[in-house]
Amino acid sequence: MILSIESSCDDSSLAVTHIETNELIYHKKISQELQHSVYGGVVPELAARLHIEALPKILEECKEYFPKLKAIAVTNAPGLSVTLTEGVTMAKALAISLNLPLIAVNHLKGHIYSLFIEKDEVLPMTVLLVSGGHTQIIEANGLNDMRVIASTMDDSFGESFDKVSKMLGLGYPGGPVVQEYGLKGDENRFDFPVPLRQSPKIEFSYSGLKNAVRLEIEKLENSEAGVTLQDKYDICASFQKTAVLHIMQKLKKLFKQKVPKNFAIVGGASANIHLRSQLEELCKKHNTSLYLSELKYCSDNAAMIGRVAVEQYKQNDFISIDEIDVQTRIKGLIWA
Repeated sequence: MILSIESSCDDSSLAVTHIETNELIYHKKISQELQHSVYGGVVPELAARLHIEALPKILEECKEYFPKLKAIAVTNAPGLSVTLTEGVTMAKALAISLNLPLIAVNHLKGHIYSLFIEKDEVLPMTVLLVSGGHTQIIEANGLNDMRVIASTMDDSFGESFDKVSKMLGLGYPGGPVVQEYGLKGDENRFDFPVPLRQSPKIEFSYSGLKNAVRLEIEKLENSEAGVTLQDKYDICASFQKTAVLHIMQKLKKLFKQKVPKNFAIVGGASANIHLRSQLEELCKKHNTSLYLSELKYCSDNAAMIGRVAVEQYKQNDFISIDEIDVQTRIKGLIWA
């Protein structure tokens, strides 16, 4: 078995995965959403302190699996350096004390392999990765052959939901609450501009849309009635409609260039129901097989890290304790 550790942001998570069968033997995650919600977003130093408390508690529950472990896997990039360090430090200590090899896992590969938890991998495929930190289209041909073909120029899809939620005073994380409020709103009330609508390039941008929402909120705040509850419902619905429409317009351009045989959406923001339904229609129209992660595996978790680690273990892709470090970003377009 492989024990995997995930601490790239605000989720402390450990998993134990069976190497031969891909079976998820153990998995637990402790979220920090409540502690960060009062600040409207993740506070890195607070997240690191909470990892120090949570990770050892979860590890206690994994001790019975120690005799069967063949490797220790840990997320080392990309993410917040102070939180990644907590997971990497634990992984080093376990590798030394249990005399086991160490596997360094790319967090974004983890999101792609969340599709294959307790399953065989299905590659190649085109993947839309949407999260709080990333909005990318990736050509995933194999474990060590993944190329980013489109990305955001500024804010990410998930980050824009968090920012809109914060502007409306709705709390953190913004994705679920904006989606919930949007269900009660009129998506056609506010005509927010669709980013890069006239651009032939396949790339994303959310800073302009976010600013348009801010201006509308300020206009309402200066009105006699102020920002009403119905205003919040309508802003959320209109914003979500536009944010998803932006992605869909770019994906339609991509499908015109070449229709993928397999397509997937991964990442924390892939749980958005409106986006999922739009993608289902697009893939059905083009006879493309659509792959979706289970909702419980969309956000950061150690199960997806363990699933990548199984493939790396089979390729003897280990790293020495002295060589492993943390990286906040992945450099270049090729993930090696």
